[in-house]
Amino acid sequence: MNLLILSLIALLPIVTILVFLVLLNWPASRAMPIALVVTALIAIFIWGTKGNIVAGAAFNGLITALEVIFIVFGAVLLLNTIKESGAIHTIRNGFTSISPDRRIQAIIIAFLFGSFIEGASGFGTPAAVAAPLLVAVGFPALAAVMVSLVIQSTAVSFGAIGTPIQIGVNTGLADQPAVMTALDKMGMSFPEYLLQITTNTVLIHGVVGSLIPLFLAALLTRFFSPSKSFREGLKVWKFALFAGLAFTIPYFLIGLTLGPEFPSLLGALVSLIIVVPAARKGLFMPKTEDSFEFPPRAQWEEDWFGKLNHEAAKPLDESRKISMLNAWMPYVVLAVLLVLSRTAEPFESLLKHSAITLKFEDMFGSGITTVSTPLFLPGFFFIVASLFGYFFHRMKPREYLSAWKSSFITAVTAGVALIFAVPMIKIFLNTSLAAGKAAADSTSLIGENMPLVLAESVSVVAGDFWPLVAPIVGALGAFIAGSNTFSNMMFSLFQFGAAGNIGLDTTQAGIVVAMQAVGGAAGNMICVHNVVAASATVGLIGKEGLLIRRVLFPLSYYLLAAGFFGMAFIHGFLNIWLILAIGIMAAYTIKMATDKRMLSVESLRQPS
Repeated sequence: MNLLILSLIALLPIVTILVFLVLLNWPASRAMPIALVVTALIAIFIWGTKGNIVAGAAFNGLITALEVIFIVFGAVLLLNTIKESGAIHTIRNGFTSISPDRRIQAIIIAFLFGSFIEGASGFGTPAAVAAPLLVAVGFPALAAVMVSLVIQSTAVSFGAIGTPIQIGVNTGLADQPAVMTALDKMGMSFPEYLLQITTNTVLIHGVVGSLIPLFLAALLTRFFSPSKSFREGLKVWKFALFAGLAFTIPYFLIGLTLGPEFPSLLGALVSLIIVVPAARKGLFMPKTEDSFEFPPRAQWEEDWFGKLNHEAAKPLDESRKISMLNAWMPYVVLAVLLVLSRTAEPFESLLKHSAITLKFEDMFGSGITTVSTPLFLPGFFFIVASLFGYFFHRMKPREYLSAWKSSFITAVTAGVALIFAVPMIKIFLNTSLAAGKAAADSTSLIGENMPLVLAESVSVVAGDFWPLVAPIVGALGAFIAGSNTFSNMMFSLFQFGAAGNIGLDTTQAGIVVAMQAVGGAAGNMICVHNVVAASATVGLIGKEGLLIRRVLFPLSYYLLAAGFFGMAFIHGFLNIWLILAIGIMAAYTIKMATDKRMLSVESLRQPS
């Protein structure tokens, strides 16, 4: 069986997801069970993976799915707590006082505050926090989830205190003979090389990510304004660029000086300190007559609504008015707890203590060990912050019980899709190509999983243009594995090797690995369990495929721009113009295809 056929077979699980979820617009609860079965059958009968390994991987995925459901539950519980207490009225009024413009609110809540949460906890938490908060201040659920997914890009490579670099790239490259030999020849240590990769990553992200707030505004008006126009969103370009640069400049400087732990966390904090006061003073803001508001609720399309849109906020109790500081205090507590748990060693060790760690060793004799640390998960801190809100906002027991009941229902609804999606991903990653099934012309494929076989085939086709493809491979890894960290674990060594195969030196190979990290971060926009989890927090069920289609445009921009910048970085800026022209044509083609797809879908929905 040659490499091409193996690659096409390895592509089937992804094609299954795309066909049922994106093209046919099936809900994830129906599409993902089919993808799970297809993946398991290919693993056993084509890849030759033993049944007990498939079972062990599926069990590992089930535990991970339960962890994600726990996070979803906590995020929704915190939101429901401030709704029941009446604090949501204060928060809503606070954002309205900054600006009634929905584009400005999306940039501040989703991009800036979301990036701060990403820097603290990562792993999809920002979307779980930002989406319900946006709904609470008046956004349609579909709009809230869409913008919350788009911001899963620039901050992600340094999310959870730098985990995608510190754990992902480090695990993928450390102690690998090819890497260590190359570094010895340069007289460079591995920590120095990792810092160099960090610098490259933060530079590429800083350049590309500065435009993400503008994409947020443009997408918001393209799909949620009466005019359905990008142009209406672009009118806020001054503020969008200001907010983007207020994040990416300190983000870059912090990454350059302090390493991978704090670019997202401190960069977002600095940007909030700069942007919010500037917005209050009206700096770089659009004219009042150009302010954007959603159409009246009666004119919203059916797809826009989630369960939270139908739940009215509790009427304000005048006897229990909550100040702005007190209203935000549960989220402040959440942020502080997340930062302490990831930076203060005594807290981290305590929360990961063996006495409160669940460990399942060698499941089904597969050699796969599953470890879960429930008290270290963001879901636990959401619950603690919710309890803080209960006491701090002097809630009644029946109010808090109502918050728990509705949050439990939301989490269970999300779980239906997640308990199939995550095991499918784990099986995909744990396949191991048996001897005799490897490509006849590439025995090195023996033992490689489906993602690595796919990457191998892409590198053969790409040749010298591999740096242009590297971010796409990273995004593919995130789409499959559900994490930038896992994508970097899978593909960092492969990217390093592919760079060497096309004649790049070790320093240039570090740029390619950085592009892998950038692409893996952008891939979080369409990562299935991120989409499902974020949708579940606002009660938006069955719209996963629609959401993925709508974020393909910013995803394409991110990957193409990162690829062009990387090519220029490696081959010299004088050679970039031809590549840039090709990129512009490709981006325009993607935009036109996306617009046509949207128009065809919308026309089908019109009554005849």
